[in-house]
Amino acid sequence: MKKIKLHPFLSNSAFAFLMMAIIFFLSLGIAFANDEAKKEEKQEAPRTGLNKNAPDAPLPNKTEGTTKLLPGEPKEPAPDSWGYDAKTGIFTHPAATPDNEGPQPFEGSLPYLDQNQYTKNMNVEAFYPYVIGWGHSWQATFDLDGRRYLYDLETDMYNVFDITDPKNAKRIANKLIDTDKGDKRFGPMTVKYNKKLDKTIAVQCYEVPRYGVLSNKYEYPEQVKAIKEKEMLRGFRIFEVTSPLFSEWELLSETPLDAKANASDLVQEGSGCQDVPVYDGGDYLFVAGAPDDSFINTEYKSYLYSGAQMAFDISDPSNPKRLSTWWVPGQRVGEEAAYNKNPHAGNKTTWMGARMPLFIPTPVEKGGKYGYAAMGGFGFYIVDISDPANMKTVSHIDMPMSVSGTEGDNIDVSKVESTGIVYYSGYPLSEDCHEPYKEIYAIDVNNPLEPKIISTLKRPTPPESAPFTDFCQRRGSFGPKRSGYATINPGVPSDQYIPYAFYNAGVQIFDVTNPTESTIEAYFVPKMSGEIPNEDGTTTTSDHSNPVHGIFVEWDRNLIWAFSNHGMYALSTPLLGDPVIGLPKPVEEDKQTQKSKK
Repeated sequence: MKKIKLHPFLSNSAFAFLMMAIIFFLSLGIAFANDEAKKEEKQEAPRTGLNKNAPDAPLPNKTEGTTKLLPGEPKEPAPDSWGYDAKTGIFTHPAATPDNEGPQPFEGSLPYLDQNQYTKNMNVEAFYPYVIGWGHSWQATFDLDGRRYLYDLETDMYNVFDITDPKNAKRIANKLIDTDKGDKRFGPMTVKYNKKLDKTIAVQCYEVPRYGVLSNKYEYPEQVKAIKEKEMLRGFRIFEVTSPLFSEWELLSETPLDAKANASDLVQEGSGCQDVPVYDGGDYLFVAGAPDDSFINTEYKSYLYSGAQMAFDISDPSNPKRLSTWWVPGQRVGEEAAYNKNPHAGNKTTWMGARMPLFIPTPVEKGGKYGYAAMGGFGFYIVDISDPANMKTVSHIDMPMSVSGTEGDNIDVSKVESTGIVYYSGYPLSEDCHEPYKEIYAIDVNNPLEPKIISTLKRPTPPESAPFTDFCQRRGSFGPKRSGYATINPGVPSDQYIPYAFYNAGVQIFDVTNPTESTIEAYFVPKMSGEIPNEDGTTTTSDHSNPVHGIFVEWDRNLIWAFSNHGMYALSTPLLGDPVIGLPKPVEEDKQTQKSKK
């Protein structure tokens, strides 16, 4: 090797010093370049257009990281295991998280609440600035005397609208429920015309409070006591609908789920009737709920009960008859051995048991044989309901774990009669994607004895015009909520399209012609926040966390109602056809004989 010859003025030590200086300044340059690159990566989306005066996004909770974890509860994920990659524009969800709430922004989150609206193949027919629930509400519609009415409701308030002309809907009543003044709690309901009785019948459910009373059953025994001793009907009421106004309906019966109780008993056992009852105007009613205090094997910190599935004969609405109760081994006291075999056992974070009743595509009276159950951490079940007095388990799938958030809540059964596929999902509870993504699973049930997961629906992505590359950056919650309710939404669902409420991604419409390769063919994503008018003329700024928390689909009028944190949108899409104004022509909604829309 050729030796380097030193300049006569340079000694060996001087040469060494010179080389060190060169290396030092080179390293400074590299460090500066890296800093500039990092600054570029951290560069925030500029406030332009509608976002020039957008509200600031909320800062992280001051108590973040200080909440005491329960034994077995997942720990906070390592910082380098999840988050947003500015180079790729991809967000990686945590593998598991503890129960948490409130803003939890990450590097790359928007510092403001995006005020843009994004649409594809969707039209806004009308907007109404009425909000019932910040993050949740229920809906029900019915036709009476040539008009169509919509109830938008929560347990403490409801609005009633005449939506016969969806472009000119009118609020005809609103009510704030005040239990201190003798008002009874309101609840989710189903309203259907009973052809045999020639009456419009409403079934309304009543459940113990999920929020505001019980925050942590492990640390506050007095809260547990308050729930168990709460004086209320834990069951359902049945009304004859004689007017658009609830106050004028005729009460036909009151039924507790607790078999040992009378409706007049002030204190009853169990949870009461969970979520929207399943009733199609025939003889049978299906509800979810814990019928007594033995159904308590769930570790979820803010709920006491593990809901079962129950069937009632209401052919005489004034005298409902209990038929049967179906549950998963492990839900009841004395079944702890079965419970402990479940992979979720011990995590203190998973809801175990039903949140909603059976999802039934075809009524028993019309030959329906199967109901599909989302049983939280217990997984997916197919239940034989051909004899409602003797419901039986047909098969079961343990679904992939997705802790925290709600892991099993909704099953879309609108395509099962034509394709043999159902769509199963939970929904997010955390903000800023601080939990595993809630997939929508396509499950093949063509062989009811051996159901199998065949795919997941496509994860929505923002349009190129958005100032973010992943919806997790947009703040609030992101993920599927529900696709509407098969037994409540009027009309015959499309065999091709499924709409979902998707929180900060608005309404997303999936084409499931090929369930293993779904596509998103339409969407409506409204602004992240707005001003809600109050009754006194002032306004209230909407909550940011659940931008679009629900939809209600009028399949018979080609309309999708989206319920956002700042109001109600009436939407249409050419995928379903032109919207129908007024009442549609009467049709026989027999899914076995009527050709579904394409």
